[in-house]
Amino acid sequence: MTVPVADEFSDRAEPFRAELLAHCYRMTGSVQDAEDLVQETYLRAWRAYGRFEHRSSVRTWLYRIATNACLTALEHRRRRVLPSGFGPSSADPLGAFATADPGGRWVEPLPEAVLGEAGDPAAIMVERESVRLALVASLQLLSPRQRAVLILRDVLAWPAAQVAEALEMNVGAVKSLLQRARRRLEEAGPEPGDVLEPSHPQARRLVREYMDAFERADPAAFERLLREDAVLETTGPARWFEGRRACVPYLGRVAAGPGEWRILATAANGQPALASYRRDGDRGYRGLGIGVLTVTATGISRVSVFADPALLARCGLPLALPA
Repeated sequence: MTVPVADEFSDRAEPFRAELLAHCYRMTGSVQDAEDLVQETYLRAWRAYGRFEHRSSVRTWLYRIATNACLTALEHRRRRVLPSGFGPSSADPLGAFATADPGGRWVEPLPEAVLGEAGDPAAIMVERESVRLALVASLQLLSPRQRAVLILRDVLAWPAAQVAEALEMNVGAVKSLLQRARRRLEEAGPEPGDVLEPSHPQARRLVREYMDAFERADPAAFERLLREDAVLETTGPARWFEGRRACVPYLGRVAAGPGEWRILATAANGQPALASYRRDGDRGYRGLGIGVLTVTATGISRVSVFADPALLARCGLPLALPA
């Protein structure tokens, strides 16, 4: 490829990198896998650009390459899950408990700092909704090809004929896969219908009060902030609780006492998220991971905690805080 052609490729292809990352993340449930697949997509596209016939847009062409790269990769990988999708909930929030670990194959959160934001407010709204943690986890219940069809049709709004061409299928097969995928997602159970955007004043208030409750170790505040049907799940070790009556005692035990934790606000999966730092003797506070919140008009419906300090750096946050 000549230098002018290489420059042309970069100018035309680079604007789509962030949305391709979101696409590969929906397909795989993993930020690391998505980043690797986007790199592979651009390498394949760069090598083939001289043969690109411009019968479709560069964006469509890149999505086709990325989708097929994902399908190939998923042939050799186990399905990712959240703790609530792997084993039964714990009946004893104060006892020793842990579900079996699926070998680290958890659905990963997508820090907003990794993805960035589109400039158009409408595009931001659509992007946030399409990477919500519950949706991404539900997508992993589908076969890879069902997943691809549903994302291309329902998220990207591609016509069935275009999906068929991209996946080298006939239109009838695309429609059949789409029907089965939609039915499977309905069976998995939708998110609460009243999920609030992170910028909504009520969402901000609930998140701020939850942060304060954790730093103060205030079980009464947890009781007030969580919905009756709230779910709390955590990795490392894996465990999850169903219902406010089970979640609150666990949160009270983990919070331990006032001053034990420092909590910073961040964002992931188009949702509010909290970075957690625990007191480490006289050395200050050591970062442990992030929690992604689903906030509704009637309270916090889900808290998904990911015990991975590396997520703090992905959120653009420090690994430790001073005392």
